Amino acid sequence: MDPRGTGTVAVELNATLAELLARLCVELGTDDHQGVMSRALGLLDLAQRTRRQGGRLCFVNEHGESADVVF
Repeated sequence: MDPRGTGTVAVELNATLAELLARLCVELGTDDHQGVMSRALGLLDLAQRTRRQGGRLCFVNEHGESADVVF
């Protein structure tokens, strides 16, 4: 594992995580599994950072209804 983020890191996925990743790739129309994982981890990082700063992150749908992102 490369904690500095300068090299390649192998990540082992269980069957549930592999299925979720595959489903997201299909829904996004991509075969770039690393890009999908990067986007997902970026969203988690944004939610955590916002929470640490005392804010809240939420999604708003087309009807104006919102839902907080919680972990």
